[in-house]
Amino acid sequence: MNAPVSVMQTNTVADQTTTPILENLPDPPGFSGEGCPRRARMQIDLLLLAIEALDLHGSQAILAVAKEEQLQGVIQNRVFLWILRSTNPLRRFSQRRALKLQEGKALVAIASILATRRLKTTIRQLLADYEQLQQKQIPLEHHLRLSNYLERFRAHFRSRMNPRRAGVVAYSTNEKLNALAIELLGELLFCTGTAGMQRLWFSLFDGEVE
Repeated sequence: MNAPVSVMQTNTVADQTTTPILENLPDPPGFSGEGCPRRARMQIDLLLLAIEALDLHGSQAILAVAKEEQLQGVIQNRVFLWILRSTNPLRRFSQRRALKLQEGKALVAIASILATRRLKTTIRQLLADYEQLQQKQIPLEHHLRLSNYLERFRAHFRSRMNPRRAGVVAYSTNEKLNALAIELLGELLFCTGTAGMQRLWFSLFDGEVE
C-alpha cells in the first residue's frame, strides 16, 4: 500500500483497548510493556503477506476480522494497519516506531482466525500437493493453484520489501522466495486448531528471552 510521506512519518498510537481474544494471548515472560522484537515484527508481516497471496480479498478480510473481533481500538483503519505492518524492518517504507505487544497480538489473532476459518482447507491441500510434487520431482508451475499462490507471493514480496536490505537480498531468486512462501504455509497451518493462536504467538518469541 502506498501512503503519503505525512502518513509514513506519523507516530500516532491507537487507543490500546483490550478484548477477550487479546486476553487469550498473555505477555511473553520478560516482555511485559515492551514492543515486539525484530523477528516477530518480520514474521507477523510475512504471514499476513502469505494470506494476501492466498486470498485475493485478503486485505479486506484482515480489516473485516478486526471489526468482527472488536479490535478497532488497536487497528483503527487501513492506514493504521499499514503503519503497524511497516514496523517490519524489511519494508520499503519501514516505520521506526515500535510494534507494541497489544498490536502484535491483534495481528496474530487476525492471521490465526483467517487461517483457521477461511483458509485452512486451502492451506492443507496446497501443502499436501507440494509434497507430492516434490516426491515425483514435478515442477511447481505444473500445479495451477500452487503456482498462482507462489507467483502472487513473489510479486507482493518484491513490491513491498526494500531490495537493499540484507534480509531481502537473501531472497533474490524465485526458488528462495518459493521456499519462503511454502514455509509460511506451514506456519499458518501451525496456528490453526486448538490453541493454535497461542502457539503462533509464543513461537514468535522463541530464543528472544533467556
